[in-house]
Amino acid sequence: MSRSPYLAELRPTLALAFPIIVGQVSQMLMGITDTVMIGHVGKVPLAASAFAHGLFTLVFIVGIGVLMSVSVLVARAHGAGQSRECAAYLRHGMALALVLGLAGAVVMTVMAPFLHLFGQPPEVVAAVRPYFEIVGWSLLPVLVFQVLRQFSEAVGHPWAPMGILLSGVLLNVFLNWILIYGNLGAPALGLEGAGWATLAARLIAAVVLWWWLAGRRQLRGEWPAVAEPTAGRPSCAEASAVAEPMADKSEGTARWNVRWGAWFGDLRWSRVREMLEIGVPAAIQLLFEAGAFVAAALMMGWLGTVPLAAHQIALACAGFTFMFPLGLSIAVSVRIGRTVGEGRRGALRPIGFGALGAGATIMLTFAVLFALFGPWLAAGFTSEADVVVLAAKLLVVAAIFQMFDGGQVIGAGALRGLADVRVPTAITFVAYWIIALPSAYFFGVRGSFGAVGIWAALAAGLAAAALLLGWRFYHKTGPARVAPERSTSNA
Repeated sequence: MSRSPYLAELRPTLALAFPIIVGQVSQMLMGITDTVMIGHVGKVPLAASAFAHGLFTLVFIVGIGVLMSVSVLVARAHGAGQSRECAAYLRHGMALALVLGLAGAVVMTVMAPFLHLFGQPPEVVAAVRPYFEIVGWSLLPVLVFQVLRQFSEAVGHPWAPMGILLSGVLLNVFLNWILIYGNLGAPALGLEGAGWATLAARLIAAVVLWWWLAGRRQLRGEWPAVAEPTAGRPSCAEASAVAEPMADKSEGTARWNVRWGAWFGDLRWSRVREMLEIGVPAAIQLLFEAGAFVAAALMMGWLGTVPLAAHQIALACAGFTFMFPLGLSIAVSVRIGRTVGEGRRGALRPIGFGALGAGATIMLTFAVLFALFGPWLAAGFTSEADVVVLAAKLLVVAAIFQMFDGGQVIGAGALRGLADVRVPTAITFVAYWIIALPSAYFFGVRGSFGAVGIWAALAAGLAAAALLLGWRFYHKTGPARVAPERSTSNA
């Protein structure tokens, strides 16, 4: 009896997803370690970090969404054997990352004097500004790292970004230990020290990943060290022949041979437009989702410092588990993009729904852990008893929406691999801004359910998004519905 195509496609998806998941978890661990180490300074710095991260996420998510087009387009070109196309999308992605990172940093710097307008507790506003400004400038290296990481994963090298992210967590913990608490002769900077540690760790991670990719001989065809041909799209073999003159250079020299003209000397609006056609709707989609959680954090601030601090703890736990289906989502997006490039359209549904099944199993496990060990998890972040009690209640609600959270992000990733982003954007708007947030305000702020009501409303929005995105993927992958290669149709 032949093996199910769903199981057959799940194995390579999981093989690609594993290092991506570890990398995502590592990235999340940086935020969790910040939360834990800041939480031991006091609940006001903890609440201030929650407020700052909420606003940072709004800016960060725009850059991440726009740059998601890099993985989709590089994976599709890689599947079709078009190495110089991979290099072209990497070059344009890096240019976009620099522009978006600089713009985001300036926006956050300009916002800093006006944070009191968000209606947060005065003691939180007084503590947050230096941290907020420093973290804002970490947008530049973190977006550059994201482009390099997406490129590396799309061309089949997911392990290096994973290792660098893991090392970045350890570096961030060490720098936090020095700068937050004033060890090794450094001044005790508290929350501000966490900001400097984050900036340094992100900058070093971006530099190290660049260094690693630039030195890979097997990536010469895809790396923009040799100027892109002005016409035609050479095959992988032809691209390797073009790059062969570099073979005489030492590996160390090649790593640092940036050749700015080859990277930024021939940027074309047609490619930028192609990336924006995928990236802008994806950014808006992520912004709708992230904005809902930021709005929820603001509502928590209206309820007081304790609800805001408890929300940060529960969100850190839920965000950690979310990295598992998010890693699957990235792997599914890459695999579907590559499969479209290869012309294997019959494999699309098995790839997408196999990942959905795996994601549901993972999130069910985490849901049980949250329901059983919520108080113990919350106590690991802070010794403030009132914060621990409320955070444990929120984790019970988080246990319920874990399943839906995994389903919606995997469904969105599968559709992104098809370059289908406009209708999913509308779905996320309805789920979060028509269903979740009005319900959160009605039940949590105006009603008597408080913080638990806000989180229950978010769970309802996640459920709606998961069901609608799953249906959309099923609809788009029918025999007559699969979009042609490179199409951004959203019919």
